[in-house]
Amino acid sequence: MEDYAEDITAERVRRVINGYGEGKNAVEGTGGSFSFYELGDTLFLPDGNLNESLGTRKLREYIWYSETRMPYPQTTTDSYLLGTSEGTAYYFYYEPDHITTLSHESLNIITSKADIYVVYADQCTIDSQYMAAHNIIFKKIPRDIRRF
Repeated sequence: MEDYAEDITAERVRRVINGYGEGKNAVEGTGGSFSFYELGDTLFLPDGNLNESLGTRKLREYIWYSETRMPYPQTTTDSYLLGTSEGTAYYFYYEPDHITTLSHESLNIITSKADIYVVYADQCTIDSQYMAAHNIIFKKIPRDIRRF
């Protein structure tokens, strides 16, 4: 809608807050404030896959927030560990240009002690009994792996 929101709607809201008119036609403002934001690129593409052009940081922020409902702290230097919350360690096993597979060989990405481990990866080859016995939950990264 071009600049409608910024030029017209935002100005109307400002007038309600600050008041408008002069003399006997003056209308007192309601007070308060508002913020105007422009949205960035979408996180998911129309096909349901992640918009990888946003960069790894934004993807990590999204996964952390969707799991914990808290802002992403990025307090770890571990390349795959997002963080730990309420006894659960969250891992984002992601490489922009490679398929990641959670396998017995790749379990070394789990570097912290937790009650439960949630691991995001492109695919998983570990059987469900092993996963359950070790409190590992696999979640598939939504991206088009056919392009690799």
